[in-house]
Amino acid sequence: MNKKLLTIGVLVGLAASALAATPWKTEPKQSKLSFVGTQAGAELEVVFQQFTADIQFDPKDLATSKFDVVIDVKSVNSKDKERDDIIRGAGLLCGHSVPSARYVADKFTEKGGGKFAGIGQLTIRDVTREIPIDFTYQADASGAWLKGQAKLKRLDFGVGRGEWKDTQWVSNDVRVEFTLRLQR
Repeated sequence: MNKKLLTIGVLVGLAASALAATPWKTEPKQSKLSFVGTQAGAELEVVFQQFTADIQFDPKDLATSKFDVVIDVKSVNSKDKERDDIIRGAGLLCGHSVPSARYVADKFTEKGGGKFAGIGQLTIRDVTREIPIDFTYQADASGAWLKGQAKLKRLDFGVGRGEWKDTQWVSNDVRVEFTLRLQR
């Protein structure tokens, strides 16, 4: 009897793992995560040079798909050291006391034509808010691409304290953009 239960348990476990979304490895050199804001009336892109993305995604199994992205906020690069120090500082990302941000999404819908929407929880400066994302998924022989964006208000996360709370020179609207190269 125990042998029969063990066999059933193993079969259920195998079936469950077969139904799980595909786990992907992110290729850092081909991947990019950045945010775009407006400073003094001009668009400014800031790249996060260090992040990890645990991606489990299958367009045919959205129910078990999940994104878990951890961002090193101290790794910002706007191509200006003084500006990067300000972005990392206490008035904006506060990278010295809260060194990472995290986005976890586990609800996805297909929009057709390789387009998808997801909803997840973004945590910045220990403030968590629900943020939707729109993205495309394109598979090829060697892996897949995820490309998309999200829109948020920086002040909703406390990114803008003291003089940086004023939106006259630095807009409240921020667009997060990502291009992830995935390998099985």
